[in-house]
Amino acid sequence: MPKIYEYLGLIFYFYSNEHEPIHVHVTIAERESIFELILENGLLKTIQKRTAKGKKALSIKEEKDALIFINEYYKKIVEKWINFFILKKAVKVSKITRKLK
Repeated sequence: MPKIYEYLGLIFYFYSNEHEPIHVHVTIAERESIFELILENGLLKTIQKRTAKGKKALSIKEEKDALIFINEYYKKIVEKWINFFILKKAVKVSKITRKLK
Protein backbone atom coordinates (compact mmCIF):
# COMPACT_ATOMS: atom_id res chain seq x y z
CA MET A 1 0.00 0.00 0.00
CA PRO A 2 2.28 2.79 -1.19
CA LYS A 3 1.68 6.19 0.30
CA ILE A 4 2.33 8.77 -2.40
CA TYR A 5 1.51 12.18 -0.88
CA GLU A 6 0.84 13.95 2.38
CA TYR A 7 -0.99 17.28 2.16
CA LEU A 8 -2.74 19.22 4.97
CA GLY A 9 -3.06 16.04 7.03
CA LEU A 10 -4.54 14.14 4.08
CA ILE A 11 -2.79 10.92 3.09
CA PHE A 12 -2.93 9.92 -0.59
CA TYR A 13 -2.13 6.30 -1.46
CA PHE A 14 -2.73 3.32 -3.72
CA TYR A 15 -3.63 -0.19 -2.63
CA SER A 16 -1.04 -2.62 -3.97
CA ASN A 17 -3.61 -4.72 -5.87
CA GLU A 18 -5.40 -1.87 -7.65
CA HIS A 19 -7.39 -1.78 -10.87
CA GLU A 20 -8.28 0.82 -13.45
CA PRO A 21 -9.46 3.50 -13.76
CA ILE A 22 -6.54 5.29 -12.19
CA HIS A 23 -7.63 6.34 -8.73
CA VAL A 24 -6.21 7.43 -5.42
CA HIS A 25 -7.41 6.75 -1.89
CA VAL A 26 -7.39 9.73 0.47
CA THR A 27 -7.62 9.33 4.24
CA ILE A 28 -7.57 11.47 7.32
CA ALA A 29 -8.44 10.16 10.78
CA GLU A 30 -11.07 7.43 10.26
CA ARG A 31 -12.43 8.92 7.01
CA GLU A 32 -11.58 7.75 3.49
CA SER A 33 -12.73 8.65 0.00
CA ILE A 34 -11.61 7.38 -3.39
CA PHE A 35 -11.06 9.70 -6.34
CA GLU A 36 -11.06 8.28 -9.87
CA LEU A 37 -9.12 10.29 -12.44
CA ILE A 38 -10.87 10.23 -15.81
CA LEU A 39 -8.40 11.23 -18.51
CA GLU A 40 -8.95 12.11 -22.14
CA ASN A 41 -5.94 12.53 -24.42
CA GLY A 42 -3.69 12.70 -21.36
CA LEU A 43 -5.63 15.55 -19.76
CA LEU A 44 -7.83 15.36 -16.70
CA LYS A 45 -11.42 15.38 -17.89
CA THR A 46 -13.18 14.77 -14.58
CA ILE A 47 -12.73 13.38 -11.09
CA GLN A 48 -15.30 10.95 -9.75
CA LYS A 49 -15.54 10.53 -5.99
CA ARG A 50 -16.78 7.54 -4.06
CA THR A 51 -16.66 6.48 -0.44
CA ALA A 52 -14.50 3.56 0.59
CA LYS A 53 -16.52 0.54 1.66
CA GLY A 54 -17.08 0.51 5.42
CA LYS A 55 -15.58 3.98 5.94
CA LYS A 56 -16.97 7.45 6.52
CA ALA A 57 -16.39 9.88 3.65
CA LEU A 58 -14.08 12.86 3.92
CA SER A 59 -15.72 16.02 5.23
CA ILE A 60 -16.73 18.68 2.70
CA LYS A 61 -13.63 20.75 3.53
CA GLU A 62 -11.33 17.72 3.31
CA GLU A 63 -12.89 16.71 -0.01
CA LYS A 64 -12.39 20.25 -1.35
CA ASP A 65 -8.72 20.20 -0.28
CA ALA A 66 -8.26 16.74 -1.86
CA LEU A 67 -9.84 17.89 -5.14
CA ILE A 68 -7.67 21.02 -5.27
CA PHE A 69 -4.61 18.85 -4.70
CA ILE A 70 -5.60 16.24 -7.30
CA ASN A 71 -6.32 18.91 -9.92
CA GLU A 72 -2.86 20.39 -9.32
CA TYR A 73 -0.94 17.10 -9.07
CA TYR A 74 -2.88 14.71 -11.33
CA LYS A 75 0.00 14.30 -13.81
CA LYS A 76 2.33 13.31 -10.99
CA ILE A 77 -0.30 10.94 -9.53
CA VAL A 78 -0.66 9.28 -12.95
CA GLU A 79 3.13 9.08 -13.24
CA LYS A 80 3.36 7.37 -9.83
CA TRP A 81 0.53 4.98 -10.85
CA ILE A 82 2.40 4.00 -14.03
CA ASN A 83 5.70 3.63 -12.18
CA PHE A 84 4.17 1.43 -9.48
CA PHE A 85 1.63 -0.69 -11.36
CA ILE A 86 3.08 -0.86 -14.90
CA LEU A 87 6.82 -0.48 -14.45
CA LYS A 88 6.89 -2.16 -11.01
CA LYS A 89 9.07 0.58 -9.54
CA ALA A 90 8.98 1.76 -5.95
CA VAL A 91 7.33 5.14 -5.41
CA LYS A 92 8.27 7.59 -2.70
CA VAL A 93 6.01 9.71 -0.57
CA SER A 94 6.15 13.46 -1.15
CA LYS A 95 5.11 15.90 1.55
CA ILE A 96 3.49 19.04 0.22
CA THR A 97 3.58 21.77 2.84
CA ARG A 98 2.32 24.79 0.91
CA LYS A 99 -1.43 25.33 0.74
CA LEU A 100 -2.79 25.16 -2.79
CA LYS A 101 -5.57 27.42 -4.03
